[in-house]
Amino acid sequence: MARVPAAVLSTPNPIRKLPQALARRYRSRQAPATIELVTQPHPWTRAVGLVAVVLCGAWLGLLIVGNVRVPVGPMDTTMTLRPSFTGGTKINISPLGALQLDSHIAPVRLDVNVDQLDPDRSQALVDHPERLSGLQDEVTADVGRGTLDLALRSGVAVVTGATALGLAVYRRPRRALAAGGLALTLLAASGGTAYATWRPDSVLEPKFSGLLTSAPSLVGNARSIVTEFDVYQKELARLVTNVTKLYDATSTLPAYAPDPSTIRVLHVSDIHLNPASWKIIASLVEQYKVDVIVDSGDTMDHGTAAENGFLDPIEDLGAPYVWVRGNHDSMITQRYMQNLKNVHVLDDGKAQTIKGLRFAGIGDPQFTPDRSQQTGARQSQELAGARLATALRDQSTAGTPVDIAIVHEPSAAREVDGEVPLALAGHLHHDEMEMLPYGTRLRIEGSTGGSGLRAIEGKHPDPIEASILYFDRDTRHLQAWDEIELGGLGLTTAEVSRHLPKENQPGATPSPGTPSETAPSPSP
Repeated sequence: MARVPAAVLSTPNPIRKLPQALARRYRSRQAPATIELVTQPHPWTRAVGLVAVVLCGAWLGLLIVGNVRVPVGPMDTTMTLRPSFTGGTKINISPLGALQLDSHIAPVRLDVNVDQLDPDRSQALVDHPERLSGLQDEVTADVGRGTLDLALRSGVAVVTGATALGLAVYRRPRRALAAGGLALTLLAASGGTAYATWRPDSVLEPKFSGLLTSAPSLVGNARSIVTEFDVYQKELARLVTNVTKLYDATSTLPAYAPDPSTIRVLHVSDIHLNPASWKIIASLVEQYKVDVIVDSGDTMDHGTAAENGFLDPIEDLGAPYVWVRGNHDSMITQRYMQNLKNVHVLDDGKAQTIKGLRFAGIGDPQFTPDRSQQTGARQSQELAGARLATALRDQSTAGTPVDIAIVHEPSAAREVDGEVPLALAGHLHHDEMEMLPYGTRLRIEGSTGGSGLRAIEGKHPDPIEASILYFDRDTRHLQAWDEIELGGLGLTTAEVSRHLPKENQPGATPSPGTPSETAPSPSP
């Protein structure tokens, strides 16, 4: 038998290794087929996705950090950029509403929120009235600085927002940086478009919304407002000056010098949503050392829930606030007032003793914010006054007589004649003092808001009026009263006159209401 060489036995069998070679070849052919199954996105789809990421990231960046607090003259404002299809500028004046200006055409809108009037900067204008002449230039410079600061902050906000969102979506730094760069490019393009289409005369044709929708009919068209803006800005800056002069004037008034134990009541009425009234009232409370504030209604203008925030400063006026509802105040207003601290809402003849004086009042039976005359209006007022008179008699029978009755309309107050020494009312927007046939003195207050938005409807602006009533702490009788009048919108006069009841007159005792009952003061 022939022997097979060892070299032949050690050689690999090619037939045995054939299946392994075929398997390797098959796997090598399958690998490219697997890669070809993954569909690459279309370039336009990638572009649309990138733009969507950029826009969402930029919007989130603006929403979180894209606003600046900017002092504009005596006001504190907040400026914000917002994405918009129409562009323009929106000025929010809470709680009255907003003004929209077609200031530019671009995919961004400028929002300006007027937050508050800064008391320190306002006082600086009062202390240095020579600055008034440059106030307009100062405001222009403030707006310029604020806009530049807003542009820089918005640039950082949109780049950061788009880059962060791009990194979260794509997880690739290069894609994230591309998103940030595209966001900055879009913002720069929007800013350039806004600059190119800027219309400074758009302020002459604003669009009103909210409660300001009635502004054109109440204060005239915007063109006349711009024309008379110098009058308004002088009033804004000098209003506090008028108030600070009052105390010095009254300290020299003759015939009656209230002692420290005298109860001092500040009577205000018909504020009609004028925010300047709170500064005036706070100054009077401080300077006259007022014990109680009485508001005989029409604090609001429309009585809507949107106006409620206007009432918040009442809590910080420094004295208890006694209030009755007027025909421009709704039950929504009344419920909000009841929840404010230091406020005493009087209605349905219920009585309260505050700082040694006993008050009772009833809210106006009508709600007519549109100034309409309803059928049976006078009868409803007389019926409300009769209800209050019944409540006053019940209080007297119970041994807790009321010192002061409060209503809004004088026709209701006349129904309590003989039941109370003093009745307070408002509604007429001018002050009066009347002795009723059965011995009740009726004090009608003017408008402490200068008639609100209606201040310049007539040829002359309505004055801002209030009064200080002095009561003997032991007898709780009225000893004297000071009538305080500030010049209306754009005017800078302040006048105080002291009046004495007949029984307190030195020497002669003329009938109440005659000229000799009044001891006028010089006007500051």
